[in-house]
Amino acid sequence: MRKSTAHTCTLPPAPKAESVALFAQMLTSATREASIAMSRWIGTVVDLSLEEVRAVPLAEVATTLDLEAVPSVLVIVSLRPPLSGDIILYFDLENARELAKQLAGSTSSSRQGFNDLEQSALLETGNILGCAYVNALSRMINHELIPIAPWLVFDLAESVIEQALAQQAERSDSVIVSRTRFRRDEGDLSWFVLFLPGPSLQQAMKHSLRASSPHLG
Repeated sequence: MRKSTAHTCTLPPAPKAESVALFAQMLTSATREASIAMSRWIGTVVDLSLEEVRAVPLAEVATTLDLEAVPSVLVIVSLRPPLSGDIILYFDLENARELAKQLAGSTSSSRQGFNDLEQSALLETGNILGCAYVNALSRMINHELIPIAPWLVFDLAESVIEQALAQQAERSDSVIVSRTRFRRDEGDLSWFVLFLPGPSLQQAMKHSLRASSPHLG
């Protein structure tokens, strides 16, 4: 069995126990929606289950998520302004190939990249998961968020994600990491999602958290 996935989201500074608990409610709803949508798209049952949510200091994210300077596949979904942000779906190369192979019905054992159909399958996975999180987050802040069509990046995950986190350092000192398990008949796959809200979206999230739990303010 491969290791569990991890979904990562940043929040404005707030007492960690309360913000983790409140944000976990949104992640649970999003995970359920993504599971249903993936099952309908693939035509077989996909089980996505949220297993853990916890706060991690920015400096410890790479270690916590076991990132390495190895080739990786990232699917990026951005949100349109004014409440902008980025959702980054990360796969190591092994899991990306296996998922693309399953979804595209490929029988190729090539280690030389991804054909057009496989890339399309990875992009659609990012689209489904991204939309599920966007929809749940929109309900959370009571404002419609609009995602932009996803795109693929083939790069070193450690470098890309650490650069993205560096831009968050002035806004938050930690990220909330949630670990999710992905199961289907063919077995488990591993990935995580990094959610990086822009300043306006962070403010909307902060107001929502305070409204849900006034003593946060």
